[in-house]
Order: sequence, then C-alpha cells, then structure tokens
Amino acid sequence: MVVKVGSGLLTSSSGSISKSFVESLCRQIATLKRKKVGVILVSSGAISAGMTALGLRQRPKELPLLQACATIGQPLLMSAYSRALTEHGLCAAQILMTGWDLDSRRIYRNIQATLNKLLGLGKCLPIFNENDALSYEEIEMLSRFGDNDRLAGQVALLAKATRLVILSGIDGLNTSPDGTGDLIRRVAKIDEKIQGYAGQTQSQRSVGGMISKLETARTMLQAGVSMVIANGLEKDVLLRIQRGESLGTWFERK
Repeated sequence: MVVKVGSGLLTSSSGSISKSFVESLCRQIATLKRKKVGVILVSSGAISAGMTALGLRQRPKELPLLQACATIGQPLLMSAYSRALTEHGLCAAQILMTGWDLDSRRIYRNIQATLNKLLGLGKCLPIFNENDALSYEEIEMLSRFGDNDRLAGQVALLAKATRLVILSGIDGLNTSPDGTGDLIRRVAKIDEKIQGYAGQTQSQRSVGGMISKLETARTMLQAGVSMVIANGLEKDVLLRIQRGESLGTWFERK
C-alpha cells in the first residue's frame, strides 16, 4: 500500500506540523506492518513546515524562497515522523525524487532496489517527497511532478503496489467542484462527466487539488492499481480501508 498525505492534514491550526495527526498515522502504519502489509508513505508538508518556521502565511511564488522553505521544512517533517515511528520500533527512511529520476533507467532501478531492501528489513517506513531543493536551472529544465498526488502515482508504479491511498481533508470526489454535493463512492472510468467534478485546491500551503488526483486515478486505473481518496481525519482510516470498508471514493476497474 502506498499512502499519500497532503499538507492540510499535516498542518495544525497554528501552521506547525500536527503532532497528533502524525502520531495517529504512524500508529496505523505500524499496525498494518504487524499484519504483514507493506507500506510506503508519500508525504507533503516540507514547504508548509518551512513557511511556518519563517513566519510566512502564503505559499511563496518566488522560486528561491520556495526552495528555502523546502530545505528548512524537510528535516522538521522527517524529525516528526522519526519520533512517532520510534514509539513503534520503526525508523523513517527518507527518499527525495525528481522527474529526472524516472527518466533514468539506472536511477529508477536503483530506487527500486533500495526500496525493496528497506521493505525487506521490516523495521523501516520509506517516506518519499519531491525534491524541491534544486537549483533554479534544474527546476526550469525539469518536467516536475507539480504536486505529490502525481508523485504518489509514480511511486505506486515503481513499487508495483496493489493500492494507492490518497488522504486529504475531504471525504472523496463529490458531484460539485467546490466539494459540496453527493459523494461518489465508486469510479471505474475517468470520463468527461467525472472530470467535470474536479476543482483546484484553495489552500495557500499546497498545490494540486482534485484535478491532479483524477489524473493520478486515470493512471492507476490503466495500470490496474486500486486507488482510494479518503478523509485522513476519519478514525483509523487506513485500517478500515485495508479491511475493505466503503470510505471515500474508490477507483477500481469493474
């Protein structure tokens, strides 16, 4: 199972990393690992944590400042995960990726080998994030992931996962782009009607939104990987999804 968590879940009302959410997430992951479920985490939150450390309220548009937030926030984020995982006898293993890593077959295979070793050790949680701390020239040249929804999809393919779970602050895909309307429980195909339900994020601390989630869902459906969008604040959401409970929106072929 690949699990992606967004910045909104990881951030408390003060803008700092939410200790309670991280602890709950790590407790659930530890339970899944005891049940012999392989888990990989794709985590946003580095830029948001860096923004808080610098006292910024809005996501920077200036590239060097954006990179500064990432370099400040990434160790803060990993420290929070490390503390929470230690309580369960686990350790955090950081893996930062760029679009170029997927273009190089040699690097791609090296990442797979490292990931397989980490999972085989049994005591590690691989944690992926996009490497925002790059030079201006590299970012200008890169075809970037843009947000961690797409990164999560690429990690799911790389890891040959059977399920991708995207945790957000919403219950799933609704029939209105503003998040209102009826919750759609099952989707077998991303057509124009489903695409019309998407909307961009309104958060000042993140990028992406439902549009990127549906793009990722389309890729997962084509690859035969089950995907779920669910509210990360639901109690024991990962454990309940693993049991097959009908939480959020499930994207699966019929």
